[in-house]
Amino acid sequence: MAVHNLDVANRASIRRTNLGLVLRRLRTRGARSRTQLAEDLGLPKATVSNLVNELVERNLVREGDVQRGGSVGRPRQAVELHGRTLCGLGVEISVDYARAIALDLRGETLLDQRITINAQRDSEVLLDAVAELISRAIDGMRAQGIDVVGVTVAAPGEIDREAGVVVFAANMNWSQLPVAAGLRARLGTDAPPIAVGNDARLGAIAEHAIVGPVGINDLIYITGEVGVGAGIITNGQLMLGAAGYAGEVGHMPLDPDPQPCACGRRGCWETMVGLSALLRHAADPDDPVRDPDRDLEIRLAEIRTRAAVGDERTLAALDRIAHGLGLGIGLLIGVLNPQAVVLGGYFAILGDHLLATTRRVVDEHVLAPHAGGCQLLVSTLGFTSAARGAAQEALEPVFHDPGSVSAN
Repeated sequence: MAVHNLDVANRASIRRTNLGLVLRRLRTRGARSRTQLAEDLGLPKATVSNLVNELVERNLVREGDVQRGGSVGRPRQAVELHGRTLCGLGVEISVDYARAIALDLRGETLLDQRITINAQRDSEVLLDAVAELISRAIDGMRAQGIDVVGVTVAAPGEIDREAGVVVFAANMNWSQLPVAAGLRARLGTDAPPIAVGNDARLGAIAEHAIVGPVGINDLIYITGEVGVGAGIITNGQLMLGAAGYAGEVGHMPLDPDPQPCACGRRGCWETMVGLSALLRHAADPDDPVRDPDRDLEIRLAEIRTRAAVGDERTLAALDRIAHGLGLGIGLLIGVLNPQAVVLGGYFAILGDHLLATTRRVVDEHVLAPHAGGCQLLVSTLGFTSAARGAAQEALEPVFHDPGSVSAN
């Protein structure tokens, strides 16, 4: 009897694994016929057909359009991701805003809400505001019949993912902040599972979802906010490093005119190219673009306007940032040789004023011809990368174990 039970358990485990294989294949390759899925995965057609039927019952996939491979052979009905009855919720906490984005299995945006905060003030007040944002998002999804399967919070700094704690975030004045526990206490026992991850690394996941399908599976995503960090994708996988801190590039000592950094040292890269550096070079302290109580996107729009009319101080500030970017990116390319470096955050908003100079400086500092073939790209996601990547991360348990999702 024990052997029989073990055999049943093994078959159930294999089936759950194969369900995940089918779901992940549809995510990476798009709509596929059952025959194509069987060929892709090396499984019998009958097995794949049964797996697809179960995923349809769970509302995770649906039958799509008929595919015709040509004039010969029977037309095949495509299978595609569905999953409109569930979503992942990603929440980014930045210095002056928090953003919540909900994505379905297809990566389509179901919700995008943003609030203004001051993350450097009382952490209890901050967690109150973020919990309220999450609560509204969950209620909004449930009102539409959509289940939030998980919440991932994207935060800057060093993260203890297992504990859900921000160990240290210099620009936030945070040390050992229990984000996950604090939010669980506020949201109650019926809240979805809550995880915490680094904003730059989660942003890299979102960027890879865009460029991966065109063959870019080795990239560095550079955040552009008050702090500067990186998310590194290698061979399609997020690089975390031995202790999970890979990508803390903002504190590379690169500034030849060392300025004090929030981390307590001097000359860090983010003191050269972070948002504070741009604003310091572009405007006087009493200028509205340096008012932290004003919406950041409005302030950046004003900088764009000044650059467009040829304001000399603004253009000089942007040129200085571009030089600093090129210096640091050149160093990263020399070490990691990625296919692409993607500029995010405010670098993306002002990308058309930064790219040419940054590319020139990169070419000057990378020994390999043509920067080792590395492309310099501007994110199309702007300030949403971290929250989108967090939402994708919240959905990962579904892609790895679709059998855990209740049939609706």
